[in-house]
Amino acid sequence: MQYFEDIEVGAVARFGNYQVTREEVMEFAARYDPQPFHLSNEAAAATHFGRLSASGWHSCAMVMSMMVENFTANRQAGLGSPGVDELRWLKPVYPGDTLRCETEVLEKRRSEKRPEMGIFRSRMTVRNQHDVSVMTFISTGLVSTRPDGAASGVEADVEAHPS
Repeated sequence: MQYFEDIEVGAVARFGNYQVTREEVMEFAARYDPQPFHLSNEAAAATHFGRLSASGWHSCAMVMSMMVENFTANRQAGLGSPGVDELRWLKPVYPGDTLRCETEVLEKRRSEKRPEMGIFRSRMTVRNQHDVSVMTFISTGLVSTRPDGAASGVEADVEAHPS
């Protein structure tokens, strides 16, 4: 289990492999962002997108899916997030793209009001299969501090899964 004490400023993590499909782009757009360039090749061709593109909000949802998968695989004592800052959609995301994430820890501090909790900020960069950055944001994460007697980082995994 990764606790606040295990998070290192400057640490970089790379994860995710999300295949963007035409069906999912259109389904999301129809329900949440029904702008013509998210729903029709013809409408999109008449815009700067040039072809059908995913909603920026859909891109955020795809990234969230990859983040949860990463948190689950790497067992973090996460407590959610109070939000994101500086969300930027840099390039369109198209059906057929494969997205991946890179996050860097920018800072961390222990909560003054809740000493059992730490706060950290990270920069997320989302790239497509051509290594082009398509989205960035700064996230704030909340994470538990290590309980008394809890093992740290890799040791906890070894103890939980003896060979």
